[in-house]
Order: sequence, then C-alpha cells, then structure tokens
Amino acid sequence: MNWKDCCGKGSQNEENEDFEVVKIEKSKGNCKLCDDYAEGQKSKPVAVLSCEGACLRGEVARRAANILCHSLARDKTARICLGGAFTKDTGQRALVANAERVVAFEGCYVNCASRMMKGVVTKLAPEVIAVDRLYDFDRNLFGLDEMPSEEIEAHARTVAEKVAATL
Repeated sequence: MNWKDCCGKGSQNEENEDFEVVKIEKSKGNCKLCDDYAEGQKSKPVAVLSCEGACLRGEVARRAANILCHSLARDKTARICLGGAFTKDTGQRALVANAERVVAFEGCYVNCASRMMKGVVTKLAPEVIAVDRLYDFDRNLFGLDEMPSEEIEAHARTVAEKVAATL
C-alpha cells in the first residue's frame, strides 16, 4: 500500500516518497547544562539513543537506556537527549556523529530514534536494538497504565543487562 492510498494526500516532497521533509525552527539559544554534559561525555565510545515514546514499549526502552548509561556501563556510554540531538547541531548531535559506536534502543519496529538521527547525521549506521523482543510480556498491552511500574522497571533492567553484556 502506498502512503498516498492511506492518507489521501501528497507531501511537499512527492518526488521522493522514501523521505519526509521536516522544517524545524532553529533554536535561538543553547542550554549550558546540556552543552557541559555533552562535553563531559565525548570521550565515551558508545552513544545511546532511545525511543522516547509515550507507550509501554517506549517507556521500557527509555528506562533501559538510562539503566545502561547511568548504572551498568557509566564509563563506556553516553546517554543522548534525542530531542536536543535531532533539533540542534550542538554537543548532543556531535556525541552521536563522533561516537565509535551508536546504539539505538527502539521500543518497536517503527524505529523512530534511529530514523530521526539518520536524518541529521547522514552517514549514521546505528546498532538498532529491538527492545520489545528482549523481554516477555503481553503484546496486546500498549499504555503505561496497563503494567505496574515495577514490572516495567524489571523489563528495562533485563534489556539493559543483555545490552551491557555486549559492550
């Protein structure tokens, strides 16, 4: 099925249906805290992107990335602010562009985090981790309120430990 068939309308970039063109207003300033963080992380070999989705799968991915970067592999990994890296050409994006290895924790098959970053770091070839394939759960669940927070945290830890073992 063609995207025009489901959506019923074209885009400004119809000549290349494999891409969307997104216009993002440039930031008028930078966050010094974010810039300082990026400067302090640049020697770490692994940059970690994460799905930031508001669903159960996205929450497990986000928490797993945080556990990996802030607990299990602090010395090897730099946790990336996806919004900052995608919308501004500053320290967060440089962490992704210059890392020896980029790992993307994706909540589902849509792969938003890695697709977004490939849009601004064109030669990026991240290792995509399909987080929802690394733990067992009822795949009919979607919302955060459909699983206890403790169970979400346990799934995130399972994922983080599996990825940490590969670093």
